[in-house]
Amino acid sequence: MKLLAAALLSLGLAACATPGVEHYRAEQPRLVLEQYFSGKLDAWGMFQGRDGAVQKRFHVVIDASWQGDTGVLDEHFTWSDGSTSRRVWTLRRQPDGRYIGTADDVVGEAIGEVSGNALRWRYVLALPVDGKVYHVDFDDWMFLIDDKVMLNRSRMSKWGFHLGEVTLSFTKR
Repeated sequence: MKLLAAALLSLGLAACATPGVEHYRAEQPRLVLEQYFSGKLDAWGMFQGRDGAVQKRFHVVIDASWQGDTGVLDEHFTWSDGSTSRRVWTLRRQPDGRYIGTADDVVGEAIGEVSGNALRWRYVLALPVDGKVYHVDFDDWMFLIDDKVMLNRSRMSKWGFHLGEVTLSFTKR
């Protein structure tokens, strides 16, 4: 029992060690979602399991547009096994500067915070695996490198246990 308590405490402390998005407030170039996610973008990515092995690779073509404080990201995925999928995000800028996002496979709402060149995006994804659907927590970090390139690293977990990571590189056309 003591070992379990120590393990849970350790997980809790590790979660607290992650810097908040405000850590990047002085970083340039400044990320403005309405500017970067406007027009066509390409992204290339991979999913690595807990052991670090690459399990899937993919390419995404994104059509992005905004009307006022509402944006739509229409994502078309092509996976390394030849399959395709689509996710359509609707983003809404909030008065406090945060963003709320929804998509068909997102459980509830995604919450996004921007500071400097960084976006931290947290949400629960309904992830289909072998005929079952699992609700998986995503802690998604995006960093604007220049006006064309953004890098993204997402940690996936369930009940606090690390499941894997998704890495993407976005390029604005």
